[in-house]
Amino acid sequence: MSNYREVFKRKEVKYLLDEGQYEQLMAYLEGMAKIDTYGLSRINNIYYDTEDYRLIRTSIEKTLYKEKLRLRTYGNTNDDTNAFVEIKKKYDGIVYKRRISGKYKDLYGYLSGDEGSIGTSQISKEIEEFIKLYGNLIPAMSICYDRIAMAGIYDPDLRVTFDSNIEWNSDCSDLRQIKKGHQLLKKGQRLMEIKIAGAFPIELSRMLSELGIFPTSFSKYGAGYKTMVRKRLTVLPAAGRVSAKRKYSGLPKAICC
Repeated sequence: MSNYREVFKRKEVKYLLDEGQYEQLMAYLEGMAKIDTYGLSRINNIYYDTEDYRLIRTSIEKTLYKEKLRLRTYGNTNDDTNAFVEIKKKYDGIVYKRRISGKYKDLYGYLSGDEGSIGTSQISKEIEEFIKLYGNLIPAMSICYDRIAMAGIYDPDLRVTFDSNIEWNSDCSDLRQIKKGHQLLKKGQRLMEIKIAGAFPIELSRMLSELGIFPTSFSKYGAGYKTMVRKRLTVLPAAGRVSAKRKYSGLPKAICC
């Protein structure tokens, strides 16, 4: 396992920006934050869920507590690529993230129920308990996007990220064989997240207000799931939904039948 931060506890506030808002805000942020050493990165995720999409359906219902399990890599992915298994929990507006790192083939193998290991750390045990709790978790959806990440110059706990070219695909279960996905955002849009452990910077809050940038509720996996449901109900005939039970079991019963 590599050296990196394993545990996060922070507020994460999301905003949708158009091209003009993004350019003006980036100019303002020059005096407050700087782009990290990775510059522009491609982030790849596989979200694991039950066959009936229990985890994301619970999240969409905006419950006080929600949690997700995902496998993440950066850039092109092969057997030896450094990867992360992450449990992301949110309770009463605060995000808690626990993660471990290892070779992709080992982490993917473990999550697939094949040969593979996630070690014996405390977080590894939490991941094992998570999987036992929900039972047969499967690769439910890939979410991939380009990210620019910035860190605070004076406040190292301040993180600002801008995600674009966000693609979802419900037919991709292995990041070594990533497939072209469906776009979630409009052309020129970016999803910004401000992540901070302490108080929100007052001057930044004022600038966002001046630019007409306000918080929004946006889950990449949640948005992908909703779009998937709409597409399947629109494209598939009723008979197709019945006969393809395994593939389409994730559709909410109230909508599906």
